[in-house]
Amino acid sequence: MQRAPSKTSSGLPMALGAYTIWGLLPLYLKLVHQVPPFEFVGWRIVFTLPLCLAFIAARGQRGELTAAFRDRAVMLKLMLSAVLIGINWLIYIAAIQAGHIFAASLGYYINPLANVVAGTVFLGERLSTRQWLAVGIAALGVSLLAWDAREMLWISLSLAGSFCAYGIVRKLTPVGAVPGLTVETVLLFLPAAALVTWYAAQPAGSAFGRDVTSSLLVAFSGVVTAVPLALFAMAARRMSYSALGFVQFIAPTMVFITGLTVFREPLSQTKLACFVLIWTSIAVFCWDAFQRLRAARPSALGDLPA
Repeated sequence: MQRAPSKTSSGLPMALGAYTIWGLLPLYLKLVHQVPPFEFVGWRIVFTLPLCLAFIAARGQRGELTAAFRDRAVMLKLMLSAVLIGINWLIYIAAIQAGHIFAASLGYYINPLANVVAGTVFLGERLSTRQWLAVGIAALGVSLLAWDAREMLWISLSLAGSFCAYGIVRKLTPVGAVPGLTVETVLLFLPAAALVTWYAAQPAGSAFGRDVTSSLLVAFSGVVTAVPLALFAMAARRMSYSALGFVQFIAPTMVFITGLTVFREPLSQTKLACFVLIWTSIAVFCWDAFQRLRAARPSALGDLPA
């Protein structure tokens, strides 16, 4: 008899796709570094909406979208998730443009560990002794930044906290990935349109429309926004929140390497010590996740891509 795929394995390819795209995002942001962060967030929202509507039409989800708009409880949750993801985008873009690549990377290293704690507090998921040890080691690393690198600490904690909260809200909202993202984009569209209109009225003008290359790069923001978020939302509804955090280590690792090799950001001893502690906590977390996976389902490794 053919074994049905587990809930975790069914969401794994989507999670891998989302985090790989996010890991490459700083390279794209480097190409649009001349666009102010607020304006770029506005364009991200403006160009994401048409893509979301196209997804809805292609997937035949108009009924789900309409049902979401008619459900007051769902709309309140999606309003919250829209604000959270908007804040996350703004902080991330501003951090990358300001050259704080390591701060952005650290934020998404901390995020999976925050997911573990959030899963315990809000979703009733229980932590093992090794998971608590991983969280404690990560907290020690963050404390180092609080002591000697305060200029990047708020960036890392804000990114980790806002995206952790976003994931929790989306996991608890009974709406499909694409319809939910579409509602979020609709809710943010008017403020975003007002924002880009304001920038267009300034003496320097808008980044969109200056030349063909710049306009295409700005318009591409819709793709790099909608595709990974839709994949993430799908994965979040198919995987345990702790397992989702395990896969997330792909993105900050790619961002960290980009900071060293492309952006040439200097790595101080304090930052390096912090990263070493974070990596140690990740090793403990991964070891625990592997042991739990092997104990729960010895054949589960066959579901993971080679």
